[in-house]
Amino acid sequence: MNLPFQVNLQDKTVAITGAGGVLMSGFARALVASGARVALLDINERAIEALAEELGEQALPIVTDCLDKTSLYAARDLVHEKWGKVNYLINGAGGNHPKATTARETATEPVREDGDFFSLDEAGLRFVFDLNITATFLTTQVFAEDMLEQGGNILNVSSMNAFRPLTKIPAYSAAKAGVSNFTEWLAVHFAPRGIRVNAIAPGFFVTAQNKRLLFDEDGNPTARSGKILAHTPMGRFGVPEDLIGTLLWLSDDRASGFVTGVVVPVDGGFNAYSGV
Repeated sequence: MNLPFQVNLQDKTVAITGAGGVLMSGFARALVASGARVALLDINERAIEALAEELGEQALPIVTDCLDKTSLYAARDLVHEKWGKVNYLINGAGGNHPKATTARETATEPVREDGDFFSLDEAGLRFVFDLNITATFLTTQVFAEDMLEQGGNILNVSSMNAFRPLTKIPAYSAAKAGVSNFTEWLAVHFAPRGIRVNAIAPGFFVTAQNKRLLFDEDGNPTARSGKILAHTPMGRFGVPEDLIGTLLWLSDDRASGFVTGVVVPVDGGFNAYSGV
């Protein structure tokens, strides 16, 4: 992997949740290229096995349910057996759900029909909050224990939706706002123990989860894509490589050792643009 610059993570052991996804697999490649040992945590066994085969002996795939503390402790035990304590945690697991998504952007008439705000499924909302907030909470509880005596680094993955909530996805926007707030809380709480806590807030990247919303079956941008790009001054979607420079900066104690409690937008200018 071609890195934008080199950092030395030679003796670092990293655990990444959601490691089988498009963005987190890119993170894993960059960290391995920087010398780190990387535990790939995901419920998708096939994805992390394939990634581990690509990355070699510096990667350890572990099938993990981030909403099950027993599963998380079992994953931590496997990391301990192979490499010892974790120095660095990336909370990358997250996502949205169709049952927590409205069909329309605003409450146009008529109301109380399928796809309206009032018809959203409570189970869908709980799923989205669990996947983003509860998973980050539980995973941090388990892996931050390794860092209490030696210090460490925690990186959460927020979203541009935390800054500017998008229409149609109320649960996801609120959950990611919670991730940003929790990042700040953790930074203060763990500062006396030498643990830095920050977050990256990606703008609009094409992933397996959102591809069908951004492009039609013929590969043409949807109307929603048009709105997003019209409000992104750089005029394009992000690609995974766009996140790597920020990742490496926040990963290196020499480069960002006095940085904690920040949420860094990587968004092509979306958050800065008022639409006028």
